[in-house]
Amino acid sequence: MDEVLYAEKFTILGNDFEHGGDVAARVKAILKQLGLGGDVIRRLSIANFEAEMNVVMYADEGELELQVTPDAVRIVLADRGQGIPDIELAMQEGWSTATPEMRQRGFGAGLGLPNIKRNTDELEITSTPGAGTTLKYVVHFNG
Repeated sequence: MDEVLYAEKFTILGNDFEHGGDVAARVKAILKQLGLGGDVIRRLSIANFEAEMNVVMYADEGELELQVTPDAVRIVLADRGQGIPDIELAMQEGWSTATPEMRQRGFGAGLGLPNIKRNTDELEITSTPGAGTTLKYVVHFNG
């Protein structure tokens, strides 16, 4: 395991659409302050926003843990919520369990998890229906 150069944890509240995206924006600002490359920041910003909005839409609360190592940024986002019954199905573009209210807000296109996968170098999803979901993803600096 690489040495951790920077680490911070952020709380995300479920159903808090007003502040949805705030954590992703804070992480983006931190990564800019640390001088990371634009491509790394862009990819992580997309993945973090998608992951954060999944917590806002589907969980009671979640915690995003940011770790910057010499060669990568690692994110662990663990939520307490409804969980994902079929991860393989949830990874298919266009598949969504969004409510009509979520769709009215512009969400629910079924691109969240696929966008996270597309913008990260490593992605691991574990989920227990009725308990919650944990996403672990990594973006390498030279990858």
